Amino acid sequence: MRITDLTAREMANRIAIREISPVDVVSSHLERIRKLNPELNMFITVFEEEALKEANLAEEALMKGESIEPLHGIPIAIKDLTPVIGRRTTFGSTLFHDHIATHEPTIVKRIKKAGAIIIGKTNTPEFGHKGTTDNQVLGPAKNPWNPSVTAGGSSGGSAAAVASKCVPLAEGSDGGGSIRIPASLNGIIGLKPTFGRVPFDSSPVNRFGTTQPFVHYGPMSRTTEDAALLLSVMQGYEPNDPFSVPVPDGDLLDEYSNGVKGLNFAYTEDYGLYPCDPEVKAQIEETIDILRKHGAKVDKVSIQIEMKLEELISFFNTMWFAGLASAYGPLYDQFPTQFSPSVTKMIQAGRKLSAVELRDTEMQRTIVWNTLQSTLTDYDAILSPVLGVPAFPYNIEGPASINGKTTSPISDWMMTQLYNCTGHPAISIPGGFTSGGLPVGLQAATAKFNDRLLLQIARTIELEKGFPSPLFH
Repeated sequence: MRITDLTAREMANRIAIREISPVDVVSSHLERIRKLNPELNMFITVFEEEALKEANLAEEALMKGESIEPLHGIPIAIKDLTPVIGRRTTFGSTLFHDHIATHEPTIVKRIKKAGAIIIGKTNTPEFGHKGTTDNQVLGPAKNPWNPSVTAGGSSGGSAAAVASKCVPLAEGSDGGGSIRIPASLNGIIGLKPTFGRVPFDSSPVNRFGTTQPFVHYGPMSRTTEDAALLLSVMQGYEPNDPFSVPVPDGDLLDEYSNGVKGLNFAYTEDYGLYPCDPEVKAQIEETIDILRKHGAKVDKVSIQIEMKLEELISFFNTMWFAGLASAYGPLYDQFPTQFSPSVTKMIQAGRKLSAVELRDTEMQRTIVWNTLQSTLTDYDAILSPVLGVPAFPYNIEGPASINGKTTSPISDWMMTQLYNCTGHPAISIPGGFTSGGLPVGLQAATAKFNDRLLLQIARTIELEKGFPSPLFH
């Protein structure tokens, strides 16, 4: 077995007993990145020299018998929206092509403190503005299951890097599905934790900018155990984040394998809103049967949110466009040619909104909250597809139709935005493959702070069917 075939937990355990060295671990992953990145376009920047230096220091610490942390010597990828002090951080924008970050959020500090080695920054669309990964800095991130199709977004580079075994772990961020969308399309686990469980303090000049919609950091991995491991490192109260909260008692690494026997789940194929490819639906329902086999009761329910899909997308876009206009409008005024047409359009639309229109979204979010929370009062979790489609060609932003219904390519195929309206935890779990060999993701969501149940659901499915990796190389 190659080092890159190991999980993060397996690597950490073998490093701890000196069966493998941090230098060998990092070198193996750098070699794989050199081999696969030219075709898949996963990394905007690779920190080869720095990573090897840190790996040597990690090895020296082992040889001296120093105490080690849970991710000692483990390579990790950080999305290029997330600043890392002293490292190139482009935000997927040509305007920041050579930008070196001077600050970093709490999660990066915690990842470093846990002993992980940041091996590179992953591809993301400009300012994370869409559900596919393409930008003017690097171009599109491609899917290791089939390089002719998209890796999704906006954490597309992170998802492809994990799926292709270029790293065992990656960080992602999610403001409308940006962890779960690429996780589904790449066949890995992507967890958006309860809002506040993981601090989101990447902007020291706007501490309150993560709530419209709710934006989350979260783990991306090939196994449930690794997701629990990275979340356990990321989570916890941070005083500099006004929305940060203490996490519940308990050890995620002890609880993730508790199973689902006796639990009650609701299954919706579309939330009464979204079109869905029949092949995706069939794979999801087959995966849900695994939970029934392991003792869970799953009811197919009709969740009816009191609005049309275009109304949901419209009010969600109001929040998103207003945020882009506020954050990047001043830069756009100075450097308009440095912005892509799609981001330019969003900034211009955001500037036309009134304060009243923005506040009106709170009432529409309340409709979404009331509907989902009502279901979660009766059930332990809500199950659904993550997306209405499998991966599509990387040179488009989405399908123009699904199951014979005309759709908006930029939005209508994602069943993810709802949980960024509410802040509930939600996960993408590998849920089978289409006849064309492309992954399908099962979405599960629970009441706030019941993130551990999402891991239990994922682990139950993983034990039954495994989470295979692509045979791309």
